[in-house]
Amino acid sequence: MNDDENSGYFDDNGEKLNPNLISKPDLCTTCRKDDDEGEEEILCNLNRLDQAGEKEFICFAYESKYEEKKNDDKEKDEGISF
Repeated sequence: MNDDENSGYFDDNGEKLNPNLISKPDLCTTCRKDDDEGEEEILCNLNRLDQAGEKEFICFAYESKYEEKKNDDKEKDEGISF
């Protein structure tokens, strides 16, 4: 087995998932973290994969790229749904 077969995202049955095949919710395209790479990208992909096929997409890490960045933890805990 090579590294490509052992790395990536897998469901509970061990099936490999491709995050590029899951449509990106509109909410994500307006998020400040949308173009981030590394750890934030992994967390976003996991959130999208987990909610794939759901009627409503909810993200507790959402930060609008059109609003000033806020440091209030209370607002972060409320979450955003779309």
